Amino acid sequence: MPQVIFLPHPELCPDGAVFEADQGTSVLDVALSNGIGIEHACEKVCACTTCHVLIREGFDSLDEGDELEEDMLDKAWGLERDSRLGCQAIIKDQDLVVEIPRYTVNQVSEGH
Repeated sequence: MPQVIFLPHPELCPDGAVFEADQGTSVLDVALSNGIGIEHACEKVCACTTCHVLIREGFDSLDEGDELEEDMLDKAWGLERDSRLGCQAIIKDQDLVVEIPRYTVNQVSEGH
């Protein structure tokens, strides 16, 4: 079973965390089901950038993002080569190391 390793984030996960994850689960769902409150303003339908994450290790094990995700990522704060939307990054058979960016472009936090 692959692991998702979340690097420390000052507010959401100060000490970092490691979770086992089922294949076919999104990075966002792993975070949310384990108490890491990554924003997800569009309710996981690839219509915003609030669940933007950086896949520091294991990026190549993910399917490529589709055109819609790529268009959304163009609007994300702190976009990098290894950026993905957490709702679209589906875990396969390899471990992932995930960094949660410090900021999002969400103007209002809905408190999910």
